[in-house]
Amino acid sequence: MTEKLSDTARKSLIEPLLASGWTLEQQDTVLAKTFRFDDFPCAFGFMTRAAIYAEKWDHHPDWSNSYNTVAVRLTTHDVGGITSLDAKLARKMDQLV
Repeated sequence: MTEKLSDTARKSLIEPLLASGWTLEQQDTVLAKTFRFDDFPCAFGFMTRAAIYAEKWDHHPDWSNSYNTVAVRLTTHDVGGITSLDAKLARKMDQLV
């Protein structure tokens, strides 16, 4: 079972994400970022690529799409907070842009 990140792990895994535009929400239990693209096909393509990893890792984001914007929220509901899976998927999403 995946566990919430320890303070040490949070520092090493979350701080680089915050530097790349991710934010912490809901009392630091959710990683959030809004991605903006040139148009709808680019936004949808990003979601499709990210969905492949989310399915492979069995860790699915809470997200929404409106035209060229994709709003992403990552948390591990089973443990009520951020885990290494959330950090892993956030890093991958940043690479897919």
